[in-house]
Amino acid sequence: MAGKIDRTGDGTSAYSGRGKIISILTVLILLVLGTGAISYYYFDLPPVLKIGEQNPDTSGPDPDQENEVGPLVEIQEFIVNIISEENNHYLKISMTLEMSNEKVRNEAEKRMAQIRDTVLLQLSNKTFEELYDLQGKKLLKAELLNRINDLLTTGMATSIYFTDFVVQ
Repeated sequence: MAGKIDRTGDGTSAYSGRGKIISILTVLILLVLGTGAISYYYFDLPPVLKIGEQNPDTSGPDPDQENEVGPLVEIQEFIVNIISEENNHYLKISMTLEMSNEKVRNEAEKRMAQIRDTVLLQLSNKTFEELYDLQGKKLLKAELLNRINDLLTTGMATSIYFTDFVVQ
């Protein structure tokens, strides 16, 4: 035991246990980093091109898929008081519905009073906090789309586009 200090009294070094822990932690850290690197390589990097291959444009829509906009129905402006504990808040909103076909566009125009009533009831039940952030707006779109589609029988509304959205 020349050169080592025996502080435990049983002939073993006090540093041997700490060294094992450091070794185990080092191996675990390397495993985690390696797993992360492999995951990044397989899931986040674009595919590697072979020599002579052209780079396909993956950022745009699929050219084989039609990107036509369906018939549109405009829903005129709403100004609605919304629920708030602090102050009086209101929502000013206009939207356009994209429909699946021309028949349902005609149906939506005939049912506009029902659609506006449904939208009005849904909006007036929202709080300022629910409508203030992006997630709340996306949730509102989904809820409105479901409610409006419950009214339609000849097709469906495929999208809602907010053309004006002011929460104050």
